[in-house]
Amino acid sequence: MKEKVRIGNAGGFWGDDLTALRRQLEGGPLDYISSDYLAEITMSILRKQQLKDERLGYVTDFVHQVLDVAPLIKEKGVTVIANAGGMNPLGCAREIVEGLKGTGNELKIAIVEGDNIYPELDQLYPEKADFKDMEDGQPFEKIKDSVQSANAYLGVGPIIKALEAKADVIIAGRVTDTSISIAPMIYEFGWELNDWDKLASGLIAGHMMECGAQSTGGNYTDWQKVPKWTNFGYPVTEVYPDSSFIMTKHSGTGGLVTADTVREQLVYEMGDPKNYISPDVIADFSTIQIEDLGKDRVRVFGVKGRPSTPFLKVSMAFEDGYKAKGSVIISGGNALEKARVFDRIFWDRLGLPYEKKNTEYVGFDSTHHHLSEESDPSEVLLQFSVYDKEKEKIKKFSENIAPVILSGPPGVAVTGGRPRPHGVMTYWPTLVPKHEVNAVVKLLDKNGEIVEKHDIPSLTGHEEETSVIDSEKQVCTDAGNYQAPGLKNTRRVKFSDICLARSGDKGDMVNIGVVARTSKIYEFLKKYVTADYIKNIFDGMCKGPVTRFELDNLEALNFLLDHSLDGGGTKSLMIDAQGKTFAPALLNQEIDVPEEYLEDLSFYR
Repeated sequence: MKEKVRIGNAGGFWGDDLTALRRQLEGGPLDYISSDYLAEITMSILRKQQLKDERLGYVTDFVHQVLDVAPLIKEKGVTVIANAGGMNPLGCAREIVEGLKGTGNELKIAIVEGDNIYPELDQLYPEKADFKDMEDGQPFEKIKDSVQSANAYLGVGPIIKALEAKADVIIAGRVTDTSISIAPMIYEFGWELNDWDKLASGLIAGHMMECGAQSTGGNYTDWQKVPKWTNFGYPVTEVYPDSSFIMTKHSGTGGLVTADTVREQLVYEMGDPKNYISPDVIADFSTIQIEDLGKDRVRVFGVKGRPSTPFLKVSMAFEDGYKAKGSVIISGGNALEKARVFDRIFWDRLGLPYEKKNTEYVGFDSTHHHLSEESDPSEVLLQFSVYDKEKEKIKKFSENIAPVILSGPPGVAVTGGRPRPHGVMTYWPTLVPKHEVNAVVKLLDKNGEIVEKHDIPSLTGHEEETSVIDSEKQVCTDAGNYQAPGLKNTRRVKFSDICLARSGDKGDMVNIGVVARTSKIYEFLKKYVTADYIKNIFDGMCKGPVTRFELDNLEALNFLLDHSLDGGGTKSLMIDAQGKTFAPALLNQEIDVPEEYLEDLSFYR
């Protein structure tokens, strides 16, 4: 058994830095490199591509990255694991094999399939799975005839099998973002699949790495503290047999790893912190302990886990109408006033009802809405968007943007041609019993032919039906009667003075993780920054309830803002359809804090 296993990350989404894989290989010693490419929206995009050309459906960027570094992978003895296969892992693998021909390089490639349950939907529904929407309970019958893809989130089992086969590159389809990092730990240290605490710690490490440079200073609230932005360091995790791990990055790279960058990433895209569910384990984020070791090294330990459930999450995509988006630049004096006039002119002239329509004043309030500061911008990008089931209505929208340029106020510049209607694939999250899904591991030879095949059951026999526990929480459905507490001897400060924060999407829900700068500030937050308070701040943007969870161990609060992303994913008309700007909006707000809570803050002294 190794004393430690070093796992690097080389990508947190499709479109991330194409040089990251090479830089991780060249930057220092590693045993494994994982790359996460798949969000729910990515799967929908890949499915649309595959419907146009059955040879596609995978992340083509990954092919180019692997071909670029193939000699290094062999030389360094590093195994690369990625979910870049998307809808077509075999197609992805064969393109790499084809690209290696004649180069003198050869890689042993394994693929993980079995996540695609679309062909079995009629056999599964309704006798074996009801496929209702796991977020709002809507019946599957509503979308059954429009479904275009259905992929189950597989766990570590098939990846471990591919590691046992000594593959150099493992290409998976829809596996969980964390499993590509947990599997090497289990394989190297021989952890049992029911050693819940160790698996949960591995899951936390995977969560820290799955978003790439976000845990090494990217998107960090205190971005001014990042000493270097070039050659930005991607995460490196040193994992030990007891499952504790150290978050770091290669020496000499840009970025920053501190207890605060780690805490910020831990609260990113989190739901109920005591019930972070994966196919392999349920992790309890309220048990995480962290220790800043200095110079870009943070130790994480003490994580507790519980048995996984007998179900796999399924990401479905269904055809759901059309949308289009177009824009013009409004400039010169009174730009905002002119933009508002253009807004009225455009919709009045169009004169058609749409299921959804939106106008955004980019440069003024398109992301923070009513929370934006008053300003008089010299230019505004005026962006119109619509959604409807009728394609002809979308075409009418596209045809009517350009005419306003010559028949409205002056100072308008064209930003593009006539917008094209795009078919919408909407996300439908649901569940399927594990025993109905088997993963498949296939090994390819140098000609791309399958030479080995292994079926891996998703059900391990250690699952429990009732392993999810009730968590203490606050819920606010209506903050219309919210009254600010009458505090005395206060100072008005910005949230950014007292907190770090990060936000992200969970379907049509936004999570905002708020991390206190001091223990005293955490006491204040727990008392006064309630679910009612956040609902009141984001009133209008958040159309559903707000739920608050506490994490005393991280001195953090997690807020879930339901129905805040206009449907989320591909269906949303918002410029920020993934909730990334909600945390900065909160950090820019002011709050009255009693002086006694501010004493430990540097700005106070």
